[in-house]
Amino acid sequence: MRSSRFALGVIATLTLSAVAIPAAAETHLELQGGRSYMDTHGTSVFFIESVFDAHPMGQSRFTWSPDVSIGYIDGRHIGRYADYHPGVTNNVWVGAAGARFHYGNDTDWYQPLFFSFQVAGTAGGHTQALSSDYEFVSTLGWQMKNVSFQIRHISNGSFHEPNRGETMALVGIGFNL
Repeated sequence: MRSSRFALGVIATLTLSAVAIPAAAETHLELQGGRSYMDTHGTSVFFIESVFDAHPMGQSRFTWSPDVSIGYIDGRHIGRYADYHPGVTNNVWVGAAGARFHYGNDTDWYQPLFFSFQVAGTAGGHTQALSSDYEFVSTLGWQMKNVSFQIRHISNGSFHEPNRGETMALVGIGFNL
């Protein structure tokens, strides 16, 4: 059941992205990979993320861009959690949508620094780190033209226990469409 809900979510996200891409003057597509940690136990992660055209926030120097991503977090085999429910062995897919925020003009040295916030849905089962069907994604990063460095945290905000969360370091390679 979860897989079919996830498949429908992926199809809906891709459809919305396909509709939005022609409307966006500038779309940045990025492949990201890295290592995620729950407590001190690491695992591999990857994401595909699209960041669309930036929009000014009133008369301020802040801009926001629509931001969608699909990611995969590999399960872990940790003996300490073998009898826990949920455990830690499930591979989890994450589909997220939200906004990326920048401050400053294109010529400012700090303008590549960004913060993004997304609301996410999960599929593939629950883990000690991601224990609900919904999660929140917060990212702090540095986006150059074709490379990015990011620290990302995914958690359900303690709306459901357990809530260990995933904290990851990501490197991305991207290009503009």
